[in-house]
Amino acid sequence: MKKYLIAFSVIALSATAVTSCSEDFVETQFNQSKPQEDIKTVEELQSFVFGAYGTMRNASYYGCDFVTIPDVRSDAMYSNNRSGYYSTVSNYTMLSNDAYSSGPYTAMYTVIAKANIILGTSNNLTWGKTVDPTEISNQIKNLKGQAYAVRAQAIFDALRLYGQQYSGGTTGVVVPLQYNPSANMARATVAQTQAQIEADFNSALANLTGNTNQNFSDKTVLNELSVKSLMSRYYLYKGDYAKVRSLVSDVVGSGKYSVIPRDSYLTSWTLNNAASNSVFELAVGPIAALSSTSINAKINPNSGYMNMPVKGSFVATIPAEDIRSEIFATSDAGVPGIFIAAKYPNANGEDNIRISRYEEVLLNGIEAELNGGDPDKALTYYKMILSNRFAPADYVEPTSVDINKLKTERKKELLGEGFRMWDLLRWGGPIPKNNTSGGVTANIAIGDNKLAFPIPQAETNVAGTLVKSNPGYDN
Repeated sequence: MKKYLIAFSVIALSATAVTSCSEDFVETQFNQSKPQEDIKTVEELQSFVFGAYGTMRNASYYGCDFVTIPDVRSDAMYSNNRSGYYSTVSNYTMLSNDAYSSGPYTAMYTVIAKANIILGTSNNLTWGKTVDPTEISNQIKNLKGQAYAVRAQAIFDALRLYGQQYSGGTTGVVVPLQYNPSANMARATVAQTQAQIEADFNSALANLTGNTNQNFSDKTVLNELSVKSLMSRYYLYKGDYAKVRSLVSDVVGSGKYSVIPRDSYLTSWTLNNAASNSVFELAVGPIAALSSTSINAKINPNSGYMNMPVKGSFVATIPAEDIRSEIFATSDAGVPGIFIAAKYPNANGEDNIRISRYEEVLLNGIEAELNGGDPDKALTYYKMILSNRFAPADYVEPTSVDINKLKTERKKELLGEGFRMWDLLRWGGPIPKNNTSGGVTANIAIGDNKLAFPIPQAETNVAGTLVKSNPGYDN
């Protein structure tokens, strides 16, 4: 692997007086012609961590496309192809030069490259805040713990989008563990990729657990609990339900998060770094606003392109008494369809990007408890969500929960947040192929080549590359 690991070189933040990822910040890019200099201070190391978070919010990654693509290919939403957005994705006509393939790939491997720079840094650093060696060591471990988690998440995301676990193969993705401008690596197997994801997550916890320098109040930086929430997602997708049960129990038992109450649900989406259900979010703000490239521009009924309606048949299944029925609206501009108005409300794309919500953690726990765990615990988690989605007069306490109810609840609670295609895949498919009105024209079965995105042509065209393309594409 050469192009995408290296060509973006070293991207970091200006390393002066950066105190919180929740503050607006500007990235500085050092091109390949500038040799990388060794990181000498904790402040510089922290800047690289913030730089990795900054790349994760890229419009091709969590800033928009990586979140919207799984809902375009789903049974809940679709693309009307306004302005041509998502046409090749929804029609399964992607080629190896498709921007929806190259964009996320570039961003993911840039994140991995930044994490590798952090993890390859010496522990012999100075810190302007203190000369206490214990404090300096704890902070370095804190920052490297975040970097391990970021790398794990980026590799997991790359595996889901480009790996062959659902497309009939066993090939995973390239797994670079060092920042090396001359690297030329082949793709690992799915199993090898998963092993590295798990190793990185475990290394993140080893650095963060009990670390007095980690931050639980700033939701825009990772800590041991937010790492566990991401791990619960990974292990759920892998089908390791025992791990999910343990991780979810730890997050719930911490008492640091709560389900957003019904009366606060709609306004909670406007809260940056402040909502009680936010476990981890990416800072955006006015300076880094994504504007027309944001999720808002694709999903909101009166902003930007209005490209992604919700299927009316699904909206009709949500009871009027359920607060989640109130997130929808139609377009004042006359664009047909029903859209999500509440979840990404800022027209300039200034909303922080919710990567992990407490409700998702509970849903992960429900599913894991229903698969070899404690049904009563699953019911407790289920009640925690439902009791906060209905007014007391309308709430009927459930007496049981099963897998079908869990699947329905995930569909309602996580709508528009980038989960649905992945859920359908891990449940065995199929994946609907939607037309521009939301009708299903075909069902794509597990094992179809097109369920893995193409490896970008710019990657496979590098002279001497060891990276092999995915079957069924033009490279």
